[in-house]
Amino acid sequence: MSTPSDDPVVTQLRDRISENDLRIIELINRRVALVDELWRHKAEHGIPMHSPERERSMIALLTRANGGPLSQDALVRVYRTIVETTKQEAERLQSG
Repeated sequence: MSTPSDDPVVTQLRDRISENDLRIIELINRRVALVDELWRHKAEHGIPMHSPERERSMIALLTRANGGPLSQDALVRVYRTIVETTKQEAERLQSG
């Protein structure tokens, strides 16, 4: 009986998943850096840090663009998690 690690299809798919996971981390790190830059600019110019309207418009844009298989509910949960994590990291960078 073969094990999953012996199956070339399993190995190939896992490798592709790993590549995507690495890209996701790279993109989240870029997002954190951009939000940090944005917040520094906003602080210098007296612009409010948080924009709930911007978040709502982004959720609307992303749900319209989502072609699946990720459900709309899952997309919103993932996006909100990314936004909250980004805010926390930007706050950490701002105070650092």
